[in-house]
Amino acid sequence: MLTKNRKEEMIKDLETNVSGSKSVVFVNFHGMTAGDETSLRRDLRNQGVSYKVSRKTLLKRALTGKAEGEIPELGGEVAMAYSADEIAPAREIYNFQKTHKNMLNILGGIFEGKFVDGGRMMEIATIPGREVLLSRLAFLLKSPMQRLALGLNEVAKKK
Repeated sequence: MLTKNRKEEMIKDLETNVSGSKSVVFVNFHGMTAGDETSLRRDLRNQGVSYKVSRKTLLKRALTGKAEGEIPELGGEVAMAYSADEIAPAREIYNFQKTHKNMLNILGGIFEGKFVDGGRMMEIATIPGREVLLSRLAFLLKSPMQRLALGLNEVAKKK
């Protein structure tokens, strides 16, 4: 049984973690083994993402007034992944979820100061990395020039 003082300490710790993060993802981890959770924590730590398991009631108290909107429904066993990076927590949970089927479920999160549902967090998780986006941009910029060069080459062959 937790004492009232211990609960207050846990709430303050959660509030500190949430307020110091740009993005927070709420996860239902029902059915995970200890080995899988250790693997998840290691993968998250390597990407600079923190992971904390919490009681739902304490988490709801800590989240009250921390972001705009309504707190998403937190069902089952709940943990949160948070980081100073806006996309890393969602992306890393999503990547782990792909390799470990039916163990993690993204319930929602906080993104840009607003509570968002699980679907929106999944959209955020599938945003490609910076390098991929830059390479796509370079390809898009190169494509018209390449088509123009091919067209000019065909015209030159005909003449």
